[in-house]
Amino acid sequence: MSDFSDDSPEVGRLKDRRRFIKQAAAGTVLVAFGGAIYRIAGDDLTRKARAEKRSDGRSRLPPGQKVIEKLRPMGGQPGSSKKSDFSLKVYGECDNPFTLSFSDLLALPQADVQADVHCVTGWSLIGGVWSGVRISTLADKAKVKPSARHVIFEAAHGYTANVRFREAIKPNCMVTHKLDGRGLRRSHGAPVRGLIPDLYFWKSAKWLTGIRFVKRDKPGYWETRGYHNHADPWLEERYG
Repeated sequence: MSDFSDDSPEVGRLKDRRRFIKQAAAGTVLVAFGGAIYRIAGDDLTRKARAEKRSDGRSRLPPGQKVIEKLRPMGGQPGSSKKSDFSLKVYGECDNPFTLSFSDLLALPQADVQADVHCVTGWSLIGGVWSGVRISTLADKAKVKPSARHVIFEAAHGYTANVRFREAIKPNCMVTHKLDGRGLRRSHGAPVRGLIPDLYFWKSAKWLTGIRFVKRDKPGYWETRGYHNHADPWLEERYG
C-alpha cells in the first residue's frame, strides 16, 4: 500500500471523513454527500429503533447512530454496473474454487434477508430486505478448508475489506443484488455487492469481484487508513 503525505488528497479525504463521523455522532441531523444535503429520519424512528432489542439482546440501533429513510451512496470508485460484465471469483483456502457470471449467481439458491445496515458516519437504514446468495452457500460450494480463518472481499479498482470467516458465514451475510425487491443502483454497487450487516457498512464491499478465503488476516482499504480492523458498530469500533 502506498504512503501518502500529510497534504495529499488521500489524507485530506480521510480527515474530512473523520470530521464528519464526529459531527454525526454528536447529533447532526443534516448530512452532506456529494454536494447534496440529506435529512436524517425523524427522532421518533430513531427512538423506536433504540428501544427495540435484537435476538442477541443488544439494542437494534447501535450507539451514535440515527435512522435515515433511504440508503445513501457513500462514494468509492465505481466498477461496471453491467450484469454482462460481472464475474465473481471464489477462491483461496478451498478445494473447489470457481468463478460465477451473473446468471450463474442467480442459478444458486436465493435468499431474502431483512437486515439493518450501519454506516460509520452515523446513519443506519432499518428493515431493508436484501436478496441474493448467502456467503455460507458459496463457502459450501467452494469446499472451504478448515484452515480458512478470514474472508477478503475484493472489489473494483483493488478495493478490499476483511471479515472473520465465522462472521462472514452468518445467515444474514450474503452477496446481494436486490434491495426491497429492486436491483441495486450503480451508486450502491450494482450489479452485486457484499452484505455484512453486523459490521460497519464499509465492510459490505460494493462492485464485488472476488471472495477469497485465507488463513491469515489482511487489513483492507479503510483498515490500512486508520479505521478499525473489526468494525463492530455496537462497540463503536470506528478507528483502529
